[in-house]
Amino acid sequence: MGQLEDMAMFARIVEAGSMSRAAEQTGIARSAVSRRLAALEQSLNTQLLVRNTRNSTLTDAGSSFYERAKQILADVQELNSETSGSQTQLDGDLRIAAPVSFGLLHLSGVVNEFAEKYPALSLHLDFNDRQVDLIEEGLDLAIRIADLKDSDYLARKIATIRRVLCASPEYLEAFGSPTVPKDLAAHRILGYTNTPTSSWLMEDPDGRRIRVNPPVTISANNGDYLCAAARDGLGIGVAPTFIAGPDIKRGKLVRVLPEYTIPLLGAYVVYPRTRFLSRRARCFIDFLVTRFGDHPQWDNFESSS
Repeated sequence: MGQLEDMAMFARIVEAGSMSRAAEQTGIARSAVSRRLAALEQSLNTQLLVRNTRNSTLTDAGSSFYERAKQILADVQELNSETSGSQTQLDGDLRIAAPVSFGLLHLSGVVNEFAEKYPALSLHLDFNDRQVDLIEEGLDLAIRIADLKDSDYLARKIATIRRVLCASPEYLEAFGSPTVPKDLAAHRILGYTNTPTSSWLMEDPDGRRIRVNPPVTISANNGDYLCAAARDGLGIGVAPTFIAGPDIKRGKLVRVLPEYTIPLLGAYVVYPRTRFLSRRARCFIDFLVTRFGDHPQWDNFESSS
């Protein structure tokens, strides 16, 4: 093996967090991974990683070398694509994690388009609402719907996510429509559990922020279920328009307190700071941005306010 291959293995160890995980992800014996790292360190006459039984930690020299190695590996990949005349083609593996509802309702069609455009590319999708560790699980990218003020990952926004308060017409006919946020305390509330707080933040028509914490009657970790519960007349919930929009358009759900807005979220593609971004990953992210954006098609509904 040459130094470039050893450099790529070193990068894989850093990104995986240990030689054992790097061996699992590459399908190479751990002893072979260890030998290649040792060969690289010997050729450089310096220690790049401090090993222990559970993980590997970069030395100062290793940290500097890794940053340069990432760029070199990315440049080599680009050069190979240019030289082979395959700039318009993508191959290799791309592993992506995405939330279940958004993934199945909106991402899946875009992924299928991308797969048709690049048939030599192998796509691996993990639909999961938990926040996966990309490095630990060997993933390249993840879709996150959040307010990403602070993150351990680099991120690029692909869509604006709007949320609305909604309920079925039958529920509102039976229990009345709230006229101000404090009225929600007297209603049956449907709560989403995959959030850091159970309270709801809203803005009044003058831009003043109001936080309410109505008691939750039914809670779940899936937005599709909560929208179904709202359609069935079980209460009032906050729903992203990428789920609730069609039901609002058909009249099966009605916006509640429509003059009050809920702060926007974003749909982001995130990826590790410690991993160079492959051309196939960059192309996929660009593809998502062109398909979604700040005014995605799922917001084309007429509210029943």
